[in-house]
Amino acid sequence: MSGTALNVLQDKLVQSDCLLLDGALATALEARGFDLADPLWSARVLLEAPQAIAQLHLDYLQAGADIITTASYQASFEGFARRGLDRQQAAGLMQLSVELALQARQHFLANQPVGQQAPLVAASVGPYGAMLADGSEYRGDYGLSVTQLMDFHRPRLAVLAASGADLLACETIPCPEEALALARLLQEEFPATPAWISFSCRDAVRVWQGERLADCITMLDGVAQVVALGVNCTDPRWVEGLLQQAAAVTDKPLLAYPNSGEQWDGQHKCWHGTASTADFSAQARRWRQAGARLIGGCCRTGPAHIAALRACLDARGG
Repeated sequence: MSGTALNVLQDKLVQSDCLLLDGALATALEARGFDLADPLWSARVLLEAPQAIAQLHLDYLQAGADIITTASYQASFEGFARRGLDRQQAAGLMQLSVELALQARQHFLANQPVGQQAPLVAASVGPYGAMLADGSEYRGDYGLSVTQLMDFHRPRLAVLAASGADLLACETIPCPEEALALARLLQEEFPATPAWISFSCRDAVRVWQGERLADCITMLDGVAQVVALGVNCTDPRWVEGLLQQAAAVTDKPLLAYPNSGEQWDGQHKCWHGTASTADFSAQARRWRQAGARLIGGCCRTGPAHIAALRACLDARGG
């Protein structure tokens, strides 16, 4: 096991008490005119307009993000196979998702003062439900065993663990079985690969499948490869309570990157409600007080939200 690799996030947290994540990729690309009504979601843009992804990464870095996340959330061998891509082509697109983020980081640093600390690149690992493209990441109840979920995630983790990313972002996990599958793979097959695991939650207590978040966090607390734990793609109003539960059962860094607070209408395929950057920043202050050390946004957030968070954190000594 490489202690240096596993400490990459902790090393950064030593220098800054709170790190800023980026915001959404897919919904931010939609806001820029891309049609993502597609089972591949943001991974579709890897095929059609990869430089648009690199530009969005750069925009997040310029907004103040300390960590950017790759456009591999929806990228899976099964999903690409449905598009007629073989395994070599699929793996190449997963690698491309990381290269685009690394490219954006290099461009960003080239225009910064000498000695500027390099942002981190987290390779996104979406849940099994994201591959199904039917909203299962907001239900869980896959009907699969831990072993079957390990078999699904193994080949993608192999690509992304060797991709040059600094760590993995295992995100929008709706159930403890999938978190356990990922944790076992990290322990047994990718012991030098650090990752965060982030759950999607239905309320202020439970992950989407129904289990208590605190129990899910407790299950992962002793896994060395899991370097941060928390919640994402969750209604912002639940986040403070969820973080308080998590903080009671783990000393690992906590992360929070919820959606904007708008509501998705699955029947009509549209969003309802509004969420201002000021409202989001005000809520983020409470997440920080509740223990979050990594804060950002998920669906329906963009560079403006991250810039507002940066200003908020800097004003309070971040």
